[in-house]
Amino acid sequence: MPKSFLVKRHKSMRRLGFWNWGELPDQLRGDMYVPGKGESIGHIAPVHTEFPCVVCNKRFPLQRMLNRHLKCHSSIKKHICTYCGKGFNDTFDLKRHLRTHTGIRPYRCCVCDKAFTQRCSLESHLKKIHSIHQQYAYRERRSKLFVCEECGFTCSGSDEYYSHVHQLHSVNGLKDFRTAMAPGLHTKIHALYPPSY
Repeated sequence: MPKSFLVKRHKSMRRLGFWNWGELPDQLRGDMYVPGKGESIGHIAPVHTEFPCVVCNKRFPLQRMLNRHLKCHSSIKKHICTYCGKGFNDTFDLKRHLRTHTGIRPYRCCVCDKAFTQRCSLESHLKKIHSIHQQYAYRERRSKLFVCEECGFTCSGSDEYYSHVHQLHSVNGLKDFRTAMAPGLHTKIHALYPPSY
């Protein structure tokens, strides 16, 4: 079970002047209940609550942001870069790092054609340079872009993406990850993380 979860209806919401979940502002919706942080299951943390890191004292407005940050203090890095061997605690951070090696920039500006490694960088560029603001409703999902990390191919559908990977980047239907690794890195990884069988 996750360390924090949402509590949709409780008397505490009414005390704050909200009668249903849809009226609750985004700041209050994110981290309603964190075990051990409130007196009861329905306790709503005040908007100004901050969650400090016990290691470096950096403060975060949401519990989930602190939880993600705490991984950076761990000495165990589960995700290893196949090019340089640098370790990461999160697959997202590894993917972002890999693009520094591959040069893949899948997010392209529709105005000036400049390309970016991350969607948030493109959105920031659109806002600052072209004064185009992206508006997303609460919990509205942006359209997913499937990116081939081998060659930079992009598409909007999973079927097209998996077909591309299978046809162009696989050996006998299975991706051969060892061919993309830096020389000897595969052996080093097994020395550091021996199989548990």
